[in-house]
Amino acid sequence: PILRNLRAAATALALGTAVLGVSAAFHAASAQNVSPAVGGPLTEAKTLAAAKRFQEASSRVNAAAAAAKTPTENAAVKQMRDYLAVASGDTSTPLGAKAKFAADANAGKWREVIAGADILKKMNALDTQSQVVVAQAYYRLNDSKNCMSYIRNNRLSGESALALLQRCAYDAGDEVTQRQSLEQLVATTGKAEHWKNLLRLAERSKGIKDHQTLDLYRLKALTGNLTTGDEVSTYAQLALLMKFPAEAQAVVQKGLTDKILAPSERTTRLMKLATDRAAESAAGAAKALDAAQKAPQGDALVQIGEEQIGLGKAKDAIATVQAGIAKKPADAANAQLRLGTAYLAAGQKGEAGRAFNAVKGDEKWVMIAH
Repeated sequence: PILRNLRAAATALALGTAVLGVSAAFHAASAQNVSPAVGGPLTEAKTLAAAKRFQEASSRVNAAAAAAKTPTENAAVKQMRDYLAVASGDTSTPLGAKAKFAADANAGKWREVIAGADILKKMNALDTQSQVVVAQAYYRLNDSKNCMSYIRNNRLSGESALALLQRCAYDAGDEVTQRQSLEQLVATTGKAEHWKNLLRLAERSKGIKDHQTLDLYRLKALTGNLTTGDEVSTYAQLALLMKFPAEAQAVVQKGLTDKILAPSERTTRLMKLATDRAAESAAGAAKALDAAQKAPQGDALVQIGEEQIGLGKAKDAIATVQAGIAKKPADAANAQLRLGTAYLAAGQKGEAGRAFNAVKGDEKWVMIAH
């Protein structure tokens, strides 16, 4: 939808001022604020312009200009000149050049759009919105490289430009630029559709582990992108696989409550499995914590802290993960990420951001933390 709206926006931008101007000119004339010597030729010019006889119309405007004596009359003449420039697409004037640029964009004449932008730039009349349309012209010409270069070189930002950059990067097979543009879209808009594309790109990363995929499903849930029964089931199964049964139980229940997951024999089995394992985990929680505290490294404590997040015990999780980090876990990047998720679950966003920024080492954990 963003890309489809660009041409209409450019047309409105180019034509709006001039069309309003000529309306004002004739309103002034009809209100008898101009003399017949000025109003008459302007009326004739309007009729000639409607018939596309622009040279004759320009001659009548010149006659009106020669007769104009008051500021109101001079303003009416100027507005008619602007109108003629727009109507005729006179590229010797900024308004005319903008009008032709808009008409070319509306007609899908993409090479002419690019050429028209050069004319506007020389006149210092190439605004940011029109630059985005130029980038779209490269995209429509299947010139992904120049599309990306144009956006970067002109430092275009905003949702339309970033969405276009992401699309051109996709066509060019440039995953780095795709991710960067999607991250900016997520950061500036927070829209679920951009999160969806970013998470989908992350899921396609080579060498991603089950635990990391689980985190992506957690992000899907947080950003409103857990929308199908299959996604809910996959999330729950991953949580069970990674030994977070209470989280799996909560995911299935929410899926049923939100009517994303349909009641079925398979769903019933999944819920029973999650419920049984959650009960077993709860029964052995004290013993598991004791063993983790006695272990030489902190990975088990980090695991328990992650489980506590799923149980809704975010503040307990912060302390547990911190204790695990103090014992130098083998997977330090995962431990740091868990600290960030614990802070986030506790509503401490500043601390969460600092923890996520401190994730180092494994590039996949870094990506998820980011």
